[in-house]
Amino acid sequence: MGSMPSRPSSSWPKRAPRRPTDRQRMLEREVKLAAPPAFTLPDLDDLAAAVETTPVDEHRLETVYYDTPDLRLARWDCNLRLRHGEGWTLKLPTTGDGPVLARRELEFSGDSSRPPDAAVALVIGYTRRSALVPVATLSTLRRRVQLKGRDGAVLAEVVDDDVSVIQGLRVQSRFREVEVELRDPAAERLLEPILARLRGAGAADGDQSSKLSRALGARATAAPEVEPIQLNPDATAGDLLRHVIAVSVASLMRHDPGVRLGDDPEDVHRARVATRRLRSQLRTFRTMLDPAWANSLREDLRWLGTGLGSVRDKQVMSQRLRGRTPALAPEDAPMVAELADELQTESEEARARLVLDMRADRFLDLIERLVEASRAPAVTAEAQRPAATAVPTLAAADWKRLRKAVRGLSNHPTDQELHRIRILSKRTRYAAEAGEPVAGKVASRFAERAAALQDVLGDHQDSVTAQRWLRDAGKGERAFTAGELCAIEREAAATDRAEWPRVWKKLDRKRLRRWMM
Repeated sequence: MGSMPSRPSSSWPKRAPRRPTDRQRMLEREVKLAAPPAFTLPDLDDLAAAVETTPVDEHRLETVYYDTPDLRLARWDCNLRLRHGEGWTLKLPTTGDGPVLARRELEFSGDSSRPPDAAVALVIGYTRRSALVPVATLSTLRRRVQLKGRDGAVLAEVVDDDVSVIQGLRVQSRFREVEVELRDPAAERLLEPILARLRGAGAADGDQSSKLSRALGARATAAPEVEPIQLNPDATAGDLLRHVIAVSVASLMRHDPGVRLGDDPEDVHRARVATRRLRSQLRTFRTMLDPAWANSLREDLRWLGTGLGSVRDKQVMSQRLRGRTPALAPEDAPMVAELADELQTESEEARARLVLDMRADRFLDLIERLVEASRAPAVTAEAQRPAATAVPTLAAADWKRLRKAVRGLSNHPTDQELHRIRILSKRTRYAAEAGEPVAGKVASRFAERAAALQDVLGDHQDSVTAQRWLRDAGKGERAFTAGELCAIEREAAATDRAEWPRVWKKLDRKRLRRWMM
């Protein structure tokens, strides 16, 4: 996502008015340093060629943070704030490794009486039916320097924030931090020189937590409501089940805002995988679960998975067709783009329907049940068995179903039969992944081989689905290009058909499945 203008204060130029539900997006990429009380921003004028620095701009920011009473947003690494003179800002969970934190930052206009509906809608998966209330008030003296390119575009921003946490009419605590925010990909080369200059002036590597987390302390940095438990060698099957459920539920919830926002297809993909994995694992562990409880949960997960799948399948097909463009003549490229755009439009229409479903009581109830399942699944006495012996047995059952299905195939299986093998290989993979905490690397290697089979058969199914869609969509002036694409997809499907038996043989080895009993 491209860089966007910095947020206005009372002394900066105002943006054009926006409707209350409008939002502006940017990807915030920043590094934080701790600063001592006497810290002064160093001179950055000669930092790099063709880079100019602005004079130090000093102004005060008055900010109120909103959250649920139990700080769900903060614990999921989000925050929603109202900054006087600037409006509302929502920050979604951080991504990326290393010292540079990357997160989506969205700005909303609206009055100060309550959080904007559009902002609340993005985090309703976290808040559900809990109210958002003021939880912290911060008064910040900000000293800011911008680094600009020759064209005047802001490349990076360095701010020295002296923060006071206000409780009633008094200052409860204070802290100081320096932030380097990269506004443009070209600013990456400036990061290390800036950090070196700041460290030379007395700043030091410190807490990367948000201002809100520093203001509220341990309550805001506590684990989110879904957190996988640590497993010890004596873990029961129930302990392991609780762990694997929490892993998948946490993944689903972390990608929930991104599914609603719709700016990164990976969010839909990850949420769908988490949903599929949950359904599969509830099936694998079914002998250890209350049947009515597990079946009801699986049914609602199927409903959610269907909605996610309707979005993701069209995303994948659109990307797939665009990827075929180099194989065709240049004059066919516009028609390929038209077909891919149509699929993307269908995907966005499906996502709009999905987002409506994700605002409904059925979805909110499902999330509440999943949160509870991650803490206390409805297990039977069978769950008290040691995980080290129980889980390999469960994984072996999924493996045997897969092997039986493969052995029952003819020399020329149908597309539907291969799709069934893919589904069974996916279940086998998820069962092996569930066993990794107790079985170790041998289960991981088995899962990797099962994933390879799933991938080649998944590509085959994607090709079959693309051919079917192209036959329906490729009418009139589209017919020639759609026919060319169909031919490419038939060839791809034939390659997958020739490849999958070799991948299967690599999975069907005794040494890979010795960990299963």
